[in-house]
Amino acid sequence: MSAARLDRATWPEVDERAVTGPTTLIVPLGATEQHGPHLPIGTDTKIAVALAGLAAAELPGAVVAPAVPYGSSGEHQDFAGTLSIGAEATELLLVELGRSATESFDRLLLVNAHGGNAGSLRAAVERLRDEGRDVRAWSPSWGGDAHAGRTETSLMLALAPESVRDGCAAGNTAPLATLIDDLRAQGVRAVAPDGVLGDPTEASAAEGRWLIATAVEQLRATLAVWSPAVRVR
Repeated sequence: MSAARLDRATWPEVDERAVTGPTTLIVPLGATEQHGPHLPIGTDTKIAVALAGLAAAELPGAVVAPAVPYGSSGEHQDFAGTLSIGAEATELLLVELGRSATESFDRLLLVNAHGGNAGSLRAAVERLRDEGRDVRAWSPSWGGDAHAGRTETSLMLALAPESVRDGCAAGNTAPLATLIDDLRAQGVRAVAPDGVLGDPTEASAAEGRWLIATAVEQLRATLAVWSPAVRVR
């Protein structure tokens, strides 16, 4: 297979990879949800796809699957364009996907870029591992503001600058810990009418590139403690 992309491969090309060593399928997990008036609804999925590509570069025998663009995004449902399948359906989707993936691949790495998927992802991975499947999940730990703020805007300026609209403005900049109860009870729009939790006005492509480099270092540390059969480049 010339490219480590599952959707571009034929089944014999996938089958041939098992001859050369352990194979890993990497699945990007995103969301389809509002990201304020300046970022596209597919922001989380775009970031997840980029991170999955970085993960593939670190793992011999890795193949990147098409992204899962839907997840648990109910807190954003008051904004037009948000498509959420909820926590329960997200968990079931990941369990069934994991079962299927591990029929063809030795290992499965789920690369998540949407915080709302975290609970479903933990439950799915635990269930799959209890079934004896070699499954891991990884999400970057960037810190920063919570949603559509400086962090995500910087990432999108680095990855897809043409998709970032002009005129971004600060939203609700209160710490997430002080907002979380209202977010869960009433949704994002109740605390941030424009959908922004943070301040994107100081975002930059340079910061986005630095965040991506930071993610790569975190990823290498995660992969280094995986099964010894997986050799980090």
